[in-house]
Amino acid sequence: MPGTWTPLNHQPGFGAGTMLLLTDGSVMCQESGTARWWRLRPDGTGSYLNGTWSALANGPNAPLYFASAVLRDGRVFVAGGEYNNGADVELLAAEIFDPVANTWHSLPTPPGWSHIGDASCCVLPDGRVLIGSVDNNQCAIYDPVANSWSAAGSKHNRTSNEETWTLLPDQTVVSVDCAGAPQTEKYNVATNQWIICGNTPVNLVETSSIEIGPAILLPDGRVFAIGATGATALYTMPPVSTQPGTWSIGPSFPPQVAGQKLGAKDAPACLMPNGLVLCVAGPVDGVSGDYLSPTYFYEFNPANNTLSPAPNPPTNGGPPYVGRMLLLPTGQVMFANGSSNIQVYTPIGGPDPVWKPTITKVPTTLRIGTTQTLAGRQINGLSQAVSYGDDAAMATNYPIVRIRHDATGHVTYCRTSNHSTLGVNTGTVVHTTHFSIPAGTPLGASLLTVVANGIASDPVRVNVALIKIKEIKELKIELKELEVLEPAEATADSGLMQIVAQLAERIDQLTVQSELNGGMKPYIQPGERPQVGAEEPAEPPPPPQSKRRRAEKV
Repeated sequence: MPGTWTPLNHQPGFGAGTMLLLTDGSVMCQESGTARWWRLRPDGTGSYLNGTWSALANGPNAPLYFASAVLRDGRVFVAGGEYNNGADVELLAAEIFDPVANTWHSLPTPPGWSHIGDASCCVLPDGRVLIGSVDNNQCAIYDPVANSWSAAGSKHNRTSNEETWTLLPDQTVVSVDCAGAPQTEKYNVATNQWIICGNTPVNLVETSSIEIGPAILLPDGRVFAIGATGATALYTMPPVSTQPGTWSIGPSFPPQVAGQKLGAKDAPACLMPNGLVLCVAGPVDGVSGDYLSPTYFYEFNPANNTLSPAPNPPTNGGPPYVGRMLLLPTGQVMFANGSSNIQVYTPIGGPDPVWKPTITKVPTTLRIGTTQTLAGRQINGLSQAVSYGDDAAMATNYPIVRIRHDATGHVTYCRTSNHSTLGVNTGTVVHTTHFSIPAGTPLGASLLTVVANGIASDPVRVNVALIKIKEIKELKIELKELEVLEPAEATADSGLMQIVAQLAERIDQLTVQSELNGGMKPYIQPGERPQVGAEEPAEPPPPPQSKRRRAEKV
């Protein structure tokens, strides 16, 4: 039985484009084709339908159709743009957004590249980002830790342009070659090479435009690839990652009106917690510049290999390529289409119990303002879950931690970071993530769950408490750390003075935190504390610094 659509009670008030799920449970959304970005926070019950919007810092560019990803540390990677400020430029640019500081920072770009544009991309299990060139068969890898690019193995196909890349459990990335269909290949992380994977049994690529649809990794390990031609195919991994694997025919989209052929010519899809894939198709005629309306919604059932019509939201009047989907921690799917009307799909049925993440270890006392470690199995989920293609990447394969207060039912999302893997379907291997308990979390008995792709673990009982001032005693500074605090020629006295200064600063931080959480005030306020150490002469202020193809879609 299909699900139901519900509009957000607080609509964005702007044209909503690419959406990304931040690791604190909020949604980051671009005002389509502009430099403006927004954040949707769920309400105190965890409801996104009743969530509220706030503005984020503007980005340095205004891209449309670009590479994007949420990184291991919770920051957001954005690269390229087929358009920038409405101009068809195949933008050569990359930047990172820090959601905590609400700031953007420009990044280097792959050495020797002239364009990034709407590059295909995929976050690898180790947290690096693989992207492909729209100009040739080169690929590059961005390392967020080193903040540098390195060359990846080159594709066998002449270009990665328009391709959809899907991460597999064996740490490979599979793709249908849009410029070389029906050939397929996959990137092997371990060998840094692309491997030919045979041909799809049916053509998935519209030859005139080299467009294709999304590709979703299913819970059973197969990939469901949706074509722009109306056909679909299923890829099965081999037992050894260096082997090619096999392809089989999937169901075709049934005609909606008078034999009208339907296909996914740039389109979103999402693996729902019930194991079905919510996907879309629109009329296709084989003409490169034709992106036809309306958008029809379907559910793919892997168990019986069928595509069944799903209800259409009231915003389905445009072509499929304007649509974006995002899987929420509630298991619902947000659908945006460039308008100010976002709809939310609530599927029927729940996950198979074996798909649930499992918590193996987590502290049972959680102090506000601290960062803790959670360990568990399947905490990254079975799949990247959300797919579109080269124009928009919105994967959600990272753990989300939430706390529900027993007495009030208040739901708090804790920001996660430093996940031990960004792999998928990791089985019985125990992985970890860090999570921070934010100010405002209700104190007392609560239930903690970890969510992966909208599927929640069984809860663990925890107690939320204030951080204690006496925990300052746990700050142990070893003698060898003096070498870090001071240059080698520093005296013992100057090193000790810095230690005292650090301890005083830490006490002030803890005191302020205690006050914010209802604790007692100290007898000396932070602003009254005398300066420790010799007074340094004021430094002078720093000197002042001076200050294509898709035109038919727009």
